[in-house]
Amino acid sequence: MRRTILSTLVLSVMITSSCTEQKTTQSQDRLDPANLDTTALPGASFYQYATGGWQKANPIPDEYARYGSFDKLREENQVQIQSLIEVLVKQENPVGSNAQKVGDLYRMAIDSVKLNSDGAAPLRPQLEMIAAAKEKKDIIRLMAQISRYASNPFFGFSVGPDDKNSSMNIAHLYQSGIGMGDRDYYLLQDDHSKMLRDAYIRLVETQFQNAGYPVGDAKRAAANVMQTETALAQAHVTKEIRRQPELNYHKMLVEDLDTQVAPFGWADYFEALGATGIDSLNVSQIEPVKAAILIIDSEPMAILQDYLSWVVINSAASYLSDDFVDANFEFYGKTLSGSKELRPRWRRSIDAVNSALGEATGQLYVARYFPPEAKERMLRLVDNLQTALGERINQLEWMSDETRKKAQEKLGTFIVKIGYPDKWKDYSTLEIKEDSYWENMVRASAFEYAEMIDELGKPVDKAKWYMSPQTVNAYYNPSSNEICFPAGILQPPFFYMNGDDAINYGGIGVVIGHEMTHGFDDQGRKFDKEGNLNDWWTAEDAKRFDERSRVLVDYFNNIAVLDTVRANGVFTLGENIADHGGLQVSYHAFLKTDQEKTGVLTSGFTPAQRFFLSYANLWAGNVRDAEILRLTKIDPHSLGKWRVDGALPHIDAWYEVFSIQPSDPMYLPKEKRASIW
Repeated sequence: MRRTILSTLVLSVMITSSCTEQKTTQSQDRLDPANLDTTALPGASFYQYATGGWQKANPIPDEYARYGSFDKLREENQVQIQSLIEVLVKQENPVGSNAQKVGDLYRMAIDSVKLNSDGAAPLRPQLEMIAAAKEKKDIIRLMAQISRYASNPFFGFSVGPDDKNSSMNIAHLYQSGIGMGDRDYYLLQDDHSKMLRDAYIRLVETQFQNAGYPVGDAKRAAANVMQTETALAQAHVTKEIRRQPELNYHKMLVEDLDTQVAPFGWADYFEALGATGIDSLNVSQIEPVKAAILIIDSEPMAILQDYLSWVVINSAASYLSDDFVDANFEFYGKTLSGSKELRPRWRRSIDAVNSALGEATGQLYVARYFPPEAKERMLRLVDNLQTALGERINQLEWMSDETRKKAQEKLGTFIVKIGYPDKWKDYSTLEIKEDSYWENMVRASAFEYAEMIDELGKPVDKAKWYMSPQTVNAYYNPSSNEICFPAGILQPPFFYMNGDDAINYGGIGVVIGHEMTHGFDDQGRKFDKEGNLNDWWTAEDAKRFDERSRVLVDYFNNIAVLDTVRANGVFTLGENIADHGGLQVSYHAFLKTDQEKTGVLTSGFTPAQRFFLSYANLWAGNVRDAEILRLTKIDPHSLGKWRVDGALPHIDAWYEVFSIQPSDPMYLPKEKRASIW
């Protein structure tokens, strides 16, 4: 999908938990000293010092490529949501109710007997429609229809705010259509990339055979798919360019698409999308869309049909019989990420229910598990962090008064969302039936699509949430200038309802500061207080910002994440700025607390030391080598270790609090430290 929200704290992890029930557990209101590795020196690797005990006690389970505090929390709390859903499964629920839909979808997802009995049958109607295509006009119609419930073939379509008129929703076209996630996998000639391409071709062959294709036809189809996706990838712009919003905004009249992009059956395409009557739209990346149209125009029907069939098969694989699921895991789980075992079916099923019926599940979760006290304490924390960031902006010696005034205006107009939406999504038009798991997921996707297309040409709903309440994550949305903290993240290790200020400011406080800083990172700073893409900086201030940001780019570019592979300082810049700003702003606010002023030791640590230990514990984890390579290529966040050992050397207070000396490996001379917000 096209970017809807600018940045999130982490890759989205769906979990649920009871904040109220956790109060009785001793470890939930304090830092666990067992997480430490006291044989390590804080100045050698603070990550090892603060989380080495956790790493040793929590080796990566076979079903994970990365296992951290997030994943452990997810494991523990999926038990909670499982018990909630299983009540619905066992009872009689009114037809059409959210309870019926959540319960029935979960029951169908865990019914391995029916799934394996159905085999590829749920797919057949869609594959037959593709096989029946006679001309290019049919391909255009099919690609639009498929995008309603599966991955976007060839190029993508979405509806969202106009970057330069954030009050209105418009249509957006953008690059899409590749199954391995990043263009580099198709283009790089190193041994690892070649191995992945070979494995991907084997996956495509296997899944076509699982769908009923003879071996020879499956091999032909796999070759056609790889040829098509490689051609698409060659035209894709890099992830670094996608981070520059001004380079991904090309608003034009629909009547000019033929001349400014490429001749195409645009009228047929928009009709099939249900988007007739639009007069203008944004083409985020012109060249990739142009290249996709060239492929449609020039390639034989058989190649285009094989490619469209693959898009459907690959999108459906997780919701079909075990042979589809196992083949999917063999590539995406084992080869690409390094996992050794498939996650249990019930865990995968909960994820699917959360995906299809996010707010329906979230409403049940909030009613049972989210205490109002958590929202009240979060509101106080947000106010404190907002004040702290405002004070820091006023103290910036490198910023002119003109830009400073506008920065303060933007900060003062932040919309803050905590816990759950004021108005719940209405799922009354979504049917969950007894036919098949895949068909229900298709209907759920079509429901979401209909909701999206209904927004086309209408004012933006600023009350809309882009994450469900049970999501353990947070986000900043530039088009509405909002920060959002779902209920799911308001639990340890982020938020401790009964915890002291040190661990809460080091945890959720930094998260709040992180999301606020996204409004002023290398992307967010280009949007004004109204959420419009608008250069509100003086040229001199923008230049000084870029110079200060370059310090982080160069620093992270020099980090070796695995052997000779280095971090990508440009790609991760926004998240690194947000981590840096989050630490600075939250520590600034923490200094005003009574706990920090008294300096009373807790378990042998000062309040300030507990602040930094709490921050490090957010990122405790272990990760497999294959996942390090994958995340370095596709994730704009730095790896957990470097969100600690890469961020703290730029925080002056950390040196003082832990007496870091010039002889320590992590020591960075003050003149080489980043200083932005």
